[in-house]
Amino acid sequence: MSARRCSTEEVRARVEALPDPELPMIGLGDLGVVHSVAPDADGVLEVEITPTFLGCPALPAITSAVEETLAACGHPDGRVRQVLSPPWSTDRITPAGREKLAAHGIAPPAPATAGAGGPVLVELGGVSCPHCGSRATRPHSPFGATRCQSVRRCTACRETFPHLSGV
Repeated sequence: MSARRCSTEEVRARVEALPDPELPMIGLGDLGVVHSVAPDADGVLEVEITPTFLGCPALPAITSAVEETLAACGHPDGRVRQVLSPPWSTDRITPAGREKLAAHGIAPPAPATAGAGGPVLVELGGVSCPHCGSRATRPHSPFGATRCQSVRRCTACRETFPHLSGV
């Protein structure tokens, strides 16, 4: 246990820096999984996380890593709670997170430009290839390395690449 208790801001920074177990090149903050870090009504520090989808197999590892971080920050009584509403969407991935994914050959979906209840964004040009940048891509397989990924193929450079599926 830490000799001093870290501030809420310090705990949040450390939790956001934790790597995602399935996508270790990106932290939980850049992935948009950290919903809030704040004391609950009883004064106990609580970290709320929003899973990328229901049944995410990485959730126990994420919860354990957050609990370890809370304890290391002097909050051994801290709690981790799953928040399902509002649901996670790929719009929560930060620009830095999108760059990290692309640098590792994973194409994140483009952020939505329509507001809630607005028109549905349809990408007619395909997903940009993280290898050559071409938008001449097509679905290759609905199944990727993790449940939240599919596989696409670039018709320009002929490379396949994982695509982080939107919710």
